[in-house]
Formats: sequence, structure tokens, C-alpha cells
Amino acid sequence: MSVDRVEEVESAETAVAVTAADLKTVALTYYPVAPGVRLNVRSGPGTGYPVVKVLAEGVKVPIFCQTPGTSVSGPYGTTSIWDNIGDGQFVSDAYVRTGSDGYVASRCG
Repeated sequence: MSVDRVEEVESAETAVAVTAADLKTVALTYYPVAPGVRLNVRSGPGTGYPVVKVLAEGVKVPIFCQTPGTSVSGPYGTTSIWDNIGDGQFVSDAYVRTGSDGYVASRCG
């Protein structure tokens, strides 16, 4: 799945723009980031990867796939699950309210 562009969002709107073709083939669920958090988005599934951007408070993100990585403690517990929210963009699942302590999307390739 390709992502045309990704920008910091200043409101509670979505954080990722997808192509029209993607919308025809995939029904995405958007999950809220923990309240009051400006969340670091990293280039890979771990805290050792560079920060590529920061999400504004109140955004919702799609989860295209999930993968194991660095263990992180956050508002929604401690987990090693990382959510892929766009091409080369990962956030710790500890900061995303998915309603589950486990995987809610397929594993990344």
C-alpha cells in the first residue's frame, strides 16, 4: 500500500492520506492516540530508530500492519508491538487505543 504524503495534523483529523485506489480496496480503521500526547513517529519498530515526525495531540491513525520491536511503556500498558501507520512510519502500540493488548492487524511483511 502506498502513501502519497504524511503531514503533522493540528486537529483530531486523520494523520495519513491514502490514494483513492487504496480506499477502494481497503476499509481502514483509525485508532486514537492517547490524550495529551504528541507522539513520536519512527522510521522503524523501536526507540533506536530516528524520529521522522511528531503527531499532534488528538489525532487518529490507521494501522496497516503490526510488528514486534522495542518494548515501550505508555498509557495503554507495556508492549513490544509497533504499529505501521504509513510507509516507513511506526508508533508504539502502548500509545494507541486499539482496545486490545495483542495484535489487531496483520503482521508486517
